[in-house]
Amino acid sequence: MDIPGTFDFANPAFRADPYPGYRFLREAAPLWRLPTGQWILSTHAACTALLRDNRFGHHNPERLDPAVANEPAVAALNRMMLLQDPPEHTRLRGLVSKAFTARRMEALRPRIEEIVDQLIDAVIADGGMDFIRDFAHKLPVTVICDMLGIPEHDREPFLKESTVRGRILDPVPMSRAELDQANEGQLNSQAYFTTLFAYRRANPGDDLTTALLAARENDDALTDLEALANIALLFGAGHETTTNLLGNGLLALHRNPAELGRLQEDASLIPNGVEELLRYDSPVQLTGRAALEDAEVLGQTIAQGEQIITLLGAANRDPAAYEGDPEALDVARPGVRAISFGGGIHHCLGAQLARIEGEIAFRRLFERLPALRVIDPDNVEWKPTITLRGLVSLPVAW
Repeated sequence: MDIPGTFDFANPAFRADPYPGYRFLREAAPLWRLPTGQWILSTHAACTALLRDNRFGHHNPERLDPAVANEPAVAALNRMMLLQDPPEHTRLRGLVSKAFTARRMEALRPRIEEIVDQLIDAVIADGGMDFIRDFAHKLPVTVICDMLGIPEHDREPFLKESTVRGRILDPVPMSRAELDQANEGQLNSQAYFTTLFAYRRANPGDDLTTALLAARENDDALTDLEALANIALLFGAGHETTTNLLGNGLLALHRNPAELGRLQEDASLIPNGVEELLRYDSPVQLTGRAALEDAEVLGQTIAQGEQIITLLGAANRDPAAYEGDPEALDVARPGVRAISFGGGIHHCLGAQLARIEGEIAFRRLFERLPALRVIDPDNVEWKPTITLRGLVSLPVAW
């Protein structure tokens, strides 16, 4: 089957609105093989099942082009627990999972509310802001800096950073210029976190970096390179998805003003509204797996070593999984079962944190800036990434 005009990862029009292409795939070819050899899976039931299927894993050295395997950004990516299988994944995730327990996440609520109010205080007199730059980026960056024990005097570059990340995760290969940019970012990250490790060894705190270093020096055999790669993963994953949730969510609400009004009038709907926003325009659109053995999916044999991409964004709008019209936004939709944070052993550690940040952010924005409006909701710029879906900027006024 040829790639239809509505489905082309590399097409800017597809990045702006991938959902017609997703609908085409769900209806015409729920399991489809790309010309590059990768399989694409697009239904909710099949994606959910595959993410929990231990016949599929992340680690597949054969997927790497030998020409880029030793590039700094690619080498670091392959040391992250994101792309590891048991037992390595189990060991790495075990070292950080204690920092993301439900109790610890709930305990962060007062601090998150404090940060949200500080961000609003900083712009409220201006009558407007770039919502991505001034709010959606800064909130989760500040939270993850707190969690990692990044000192206040080191945070300004992180809070101002506007580099587009995530291209390395996309199924479309990067250009040489993009890979050079990713390498530069990775080397800068390693340099900073090496300095942070030295600081936290000398000044231990109640933070995740200190905890990881303590584990590093016991029997868990966390190498320096593993520590650097996984701290960078936690930093990136700790804010990218929340930034996209907030930006995509606010845009979706202003493109659907009746749903915005429902949340503004009834704050009790906000937690379910956040779930619906995650479903409606997922901050993470896809995740990949590799067959660890020959395995059958939807009647088709996937050979050992072959890659299969689960389209989370497509699954989240599958009519078989939801009541009513899944292409519509409904903040009171019952039984939302979005898979925006993946599933199985690789389910996002920070999923609950992102939900809490979203709930508090939207509640306080509605309370303190009730007249906030997106200036031009039909004319926005999307980041040039596929796996991570988010906006470059979002001007708002009140």
